Amino acid sequence: MTSTLATRPGASAVAVDRPGSRQQSQVTRLLPNWLIVVVIGVLALFVLAPVVYIVLASLNSDISVARGDFWPAVFTPDNYANIWTNVGLANGLMNSIIVAGATAIVSAALSIGTAYVLVRYQFFGRLTIMRALLALQSVPGTLLVLPVFVLFSSSATYLGLQVIGTRWGLFITYLTFALPFSTWVMVTYLRGLPKELEEAARIDGATSFGILTKIILPLSWPGIIVSGIFAFLLGWNDVLFASVMTNPTSQTAAVALQIFATSTEGGAIPYYGQMMASALVCAAPVVFLYLFFQKYLVGGLTAGGVK
Repeated sequence: MTSTLATRPGASAVAVDRPGSRQQSQVTRLLPNWLIVVVIGVLALFVLAPVVYIVLASLNSDISVARGDFWPAVFTPDNYANIWTNVGLANGLMNSIIVAGATAIVSAALSIGTAYVLVRYQFFGRLTIMRALLALQSVPGTLLVLPVFVLFSSSATYLGLQVIGTRWGLFITYLTFALPFSTWVMVTYLRGLPKELEEAARIDGATSFGILTKIILPLSWPGIIVSGIFAFLLGWNDVLFASVMTNPTSQTAAVALQIFATSTEGGAIPYYGQMMASALVCAAPVVFLYLFFQKYLVGGLTAGGVK
């Protein structure tokens, strides 16, 4: 079908829009270009305005920030130098990186094997296990703080194992909550992988473990990255469990910031500038993590959306 229709010589040509043409897309577009630019600009302003204020406040003096000055009279990096002694951020960052990093690695490694079994094998109780993993996501963490604390504190009495105040005790706590979510992420991702690849490998004599390590694992990196990053964020941002499961030597960066903010809240001049600098330093690893694995995040989060 052509875009013009000529009936006879001298007749006027009638334009017919093809489906999917530019004219049709312009007609069916919900918003005009200028309005889309305005909406995006307003949303970007709401997102970037607090970030800009935090950056400016971190380069300002505590007195000026407490006075409400937005733009610093003198840009000074003293806040970034003082937080390492006043906040004790170095020890907290080291503990957060160790605990959250170990949680992300172990959770991602265990979730891919668990998800592969749940997706590719049929056995009694399979649906029950998957429903139980989903049900665990609906339990609020505040309801589990006291049971987890009592359980871990009792281990020192009955088993002779000191769990409270240790990094590995906090790691086990985070792994308990991160593993169900990571498993569900990998279940969704593995359902989108074609079974023909595994069947071809079995014809060639590959074992189940060989298929998992040589075929499934290389194809599942986007899902693994997504599950690992979410597990990392769980340990990095948590304050509730870290505040009751740690001591001054094993406390995380989030707990260090909470203690610093609470201790200086009643002072004559709150250390607002140092709080902003500490917040930026603690947020920097997560931002760099997202930027580095951005292409994997897009593929992993959209897996299973289109069949």
